[in-house]
Amino acid sequence: MALLEVNGLMKSYQPGNPILKDVSFSVEAGEFVAVIGPSGAGKSTMLRCLNRMVDIGEGQVFFDGKDVGAQNKKGLRDVRKHIGMVFQHYNLVPRLTVIENVLHGRFGYKSTLQGVLGRFTEAEKRKAFDLLEKLGIAEHAYKRCDQLSGGQQQRVGICRALIQDPKIILCDEPIASLDPNSSKVIMDHLKTISIDFGITCIVNLHQVDVAKDYANRIIGLKKGEVVFDGPSPLLTERFTDEIYGMKTVVETRELITV
Repeated sequence: MALLEVNGLMKSYQPGNPILKDVSFSVEAGEFVAVIGPSGAGKSTMLRCLNRMVDIGEGQVFFDGKDVGAQNKKGLRDVRKHIGMVFQHYNLVPRLTVIENVLHGRFGYKSTLQGVLGRFTEAEKRKAFDLLEKLGIAEHAYKRCDQLSGGQQQRVGICRALIQDPKIILCDEPIASLDPNSSKVIMDHLKTISIDFGITCIVNLHQVDVAKDYANRIIGLKKGEVVFDGPSPLLTERFTDEIYGMKTVVETRELITV
């Protein structure tokens, strides 16, 4: 069974206005997948359905053999332990230090009391420092996060995801708020993580060229539907034009799934 299976996923926030329409795909362990599409295509909603940050409307999401939509509160907490998340706007606690923010990634393994009191093991603290070292920001460990640049904050977010020991990392527009140099650093780190640690990455992106440079596979969303799913080299100008609405292809469903 694939690490992630999405079958007939539907989602609406208002009756009669579907955001996702019959979305189906599977992802194997270790894949690096980019999801592209125009604003409003449903990329963020889809990503958040995978770990049930947004409740699933219809359809099923299976992660590591477990039906995500069927989990109770405890079961969902256990599933989320192994799903890291990287956000466009970092989602850090600005007044806390870098190392404290990274260690927050261990909350899924703690009781409520341990989390509130910040009780982390020495092994967890060492791992946090090791991750900061790997991402080149160990010297900032005791700085408040609001003292860092955007690119540095995003690296903190990646470390926080990695300390969970995830099997998959979901990245929602991780470079949308960054300059080109910082964007390259972040994408290089995500690609290295996928290769070196064997962690599956699903990355929402607006930049088609970045998706083609880094991803092994691209999924194209348009108006909540999958209109492309295949290896990156097969994303031709024709398919890109269709995804972004620059040209009209007679039958969207005849687009490629490889």
